[in-house]
Amino acid sequence: MFAFRCKQIGLKIAYYRRLRNLTQAELARRINISDSTLGKIECGKYNKNLSLAMLMNIAEGLGVDVIMLIDVDKRENVINNT
Repeated sequence: MFAFRCKQIGLKIAYYRRLRNLTQAELARRINISDSTLGKIECGKYNKNLSLAMLMNIAEGLGVDVIMLIDVDKRENVINNT
């Protein structure tokens, strides 16, 4: 279940990043993390727990509320189909 949520959160981050025409490198630079770390987060393969502080930082870099990233619904099709 946890891995599923991390994957869904990662997909949302990637979705909002692309929606804003940002590369992984650009967003990573905005939020002061490496682009490889951001890539792992987006793929759901980040081997550390995503802290609320990190999620808030990512949300701020994307210009969205953090709830937009963590409110995961299994029925979401918009993000899964992109």
